[in-house]
Formats: sequence, C-alpha cells, structure tokens
Amino acid sequence: GQGVLQRAMAALGAYRCIECNGEATELYRDYRRGVLRLSICKSCQKPVDKYIEYDPVIILINAVLCKAQAYRHILFNTKINIHGKLCVFCLLCEAYLRWLQLQDSSQNTDPDDLIRYAKEWDFYRMFGIASLEQTSFFIGIFITLWWMTPEMLKRKSDFILLLKALLLSTYGKLLLIPAVIWEHDYTPLCLAFIKVFVLISNSQAIRVTLNLNRILPWFAIFFGLIFENGVVCLFQKMGWDV
Repeated sequence: GQGVLQRAMAALGAYRCIECNGEATELYRDYRRGVLRLSICKSCQKPVDKYIEYDPVIILINAVLCKAQAYRHILFNTKINIHGKLCVFCLLCEAYLRWLQLQDSSQNTDPDDLIRYAKEWDFYRMFGIASLEQTSFFIGIFITLWWMTPEMLKRKSDFILLLKALLLSTYGKLLLIPAVIWEHDYTPLCLAFIKVFVLISNSQAIRVTLNLNRILPWFAIFFGLIFENGVVCLFQKMGWDV
C-alpha cells in the first residue's frame, strides 16, 4: 500500500522539501486510526510537503500557476508514470492541429472526405515532424545544461529525471484541442499564448529539477529553440518536406 511505497522511497532518499528542496526521509508519520502528522523539514522548519493533504484539483491549479512547490511535489514526492503517454498524446494534439490547418489550406469542405483524410499519410507526417521538433528541442536543452552545469548531470538518473520533468511540463499542449474546437478570430493569438505557457512550464521544470536560478533554464530553452529550428532548416535543405 501507500505505507510500503513511502518506506521504499524513504530508503532511497527520494523525498524533497517543496519549500527549500532539502532532502527528507519521510513526508508524514502515520499514528494509525487516520491520524497523520506532517513531517517538518530540518532546514527550513516548514512542512516537507503540504500538498499531500490537498485535493488533486488544487495541486493541478498550482501546477498551472507554475508554482515551484507544486512541481517539486509532483516530480519528487509522487510516483507519476504518465510522462510517456502524456508526451504521445500532446504530440498527437499538435499533429492534429497541423493536419487540420493543412486541410483548411486545401479548401476542401466536403464532410464526406473526413474519414478518408483521417487515413491519409499527412497526419502521420505531421506527427513525425512534431516529434522531430520536440526531440531537437530537448537535445538542445540537454546540450546546453550539460555544457553549463556538468556537475548537475553526472548520472543517468539525472538525465532521466530531467527528461521526465520536461515531458510532464509539456501538458500545456493539451490546450491546443480546445483552441481549435472553439475556433474564433483570436485563435492564432491563443496558440501563441499556449506556446509561451509551455515554454514557461519547461523553464520551471528545469529550475526545480536541477535547483537552478531563473536565468540558466531560459538560456537552455533559448538554445533549444535555436537547435530545433536549425534541425528543421537542415532537413528542408536536404529536400525533406518538413
């Protein structure tokens, strides 16, 4: 149960204080009969993780607000393994948006062609392009961080944790579908805001995972965007329809 999981994580030293990022051996102490006492951080003298008492909706709202405490709770003090599925779903959303824009540009309004279009190669091509761009973006971030702070990425587990944080922080792309469904004159502006929100989430994920200041994550994201655009331009010069 939850108690077994907590003891296993404590043995690994996997808990972090959401306020000061200090290590902790436990999140709470169970006195049985439903009586729980939150553990106090030895460094900052605050509860190690107040979010264990919060409703998931409140945690989600705090994550949307890009609060570092919520990110630390999700990344260090919970066992969430949906980052792979979330990544694929976000890429599908982005591919669908690009595919839809491609169909709009073709000016074909026959609704009977919808099923046929869904089976076309264009959608899978858009998915491949979105995957290529995101992979290039992440590689650019990893190269920059490894170059600027090699001591932060010494172990394989450090790379895996950062990758997991980046994948989880792309959840903002899920907003692409509502933006397309509720289409209006401000859709391009909404898409731009979604892009900015995803980049802010990525920055916060890097900052929380590696315990960095605010400047270096943005520098890594900026280089990641340059690397992403550079890879796309390279494939276009090679004659690929990207």
